Amino acid sequence: MEIRPPETDAEMRELIRAHGLSWREAYDGILPDAVLDAMTVDPTPAEVEEWADGFSDDDSAVFVAVVDGTVRGFVDVRWGAENTKSFVGPGEAGVKAIYVHPDRWGEGVGTALLQRGLDALPDRVETVRLEAFADNDVGARFYEARGFEQVDAGVTDIADEAYLTAIYARDC
Repeated sequence: MEIRPPETDAEMRELIRAHGLSWREAYDGILPDAVLDAMTVDPTPAEVEEWADGFSDDDSAVFVAVVDGTVRGFVDVRWGAENTKSFVGPGEAGVKAIYVHPDRWGEGVGTALLQRGLDALPDRVETVRLEAFADNDVGARFYEARGFEQVDAGVTDIADEAYLTAIYARDC
C-alpha cells in the first residue's frame, strides 16, 4: 500500500468512487436511500475537477491509499479558521474526511491514511477534531480505537433533515 497525494484525474475518480461507496455502506440505515443513491460513484470530468479544486487549499493535506494500483481510500485534513468547521479551535486541525472503499475495511487502510494525515499537520497543531454521525457505530469504533474521544455533539443538515453528530478529539 502506498499513501501519497493524488496525482491524476483517474486517481481523483477512484477517490470519489471510494467516497460514494463508503457512504452507501456506512450510512445505510442512517441516511435515506435517496441521499445514499445520489452519492457519486461514477464521477463526470466536471465533478473530478470540482473535487480537485476543493483540495487545493494551502492549509490542508489530502492523501490517497493506493492498493494494487487502485485508490482505495483517502484522508483530507485541514487547519486554519477558513478551512475548518466551527468546532475546530485555534491551534487545532480537523479531519474533514476519511473514507475507505468498503471492500478494504478492516485491512488497515483507514489507519494508515489517518496516521499520514496526522503526520502532515503543522507542529503548531495540538489537537485534531472530527465530526461523525452519532449513529455511525463503525466510525465510532474506528475513531475510539485510534485515541479519539467524543467531546461534544452537534447537528448536521442533509436533504432538509437534521442528523445528530458526535464531535471527537485527540491530541496530536
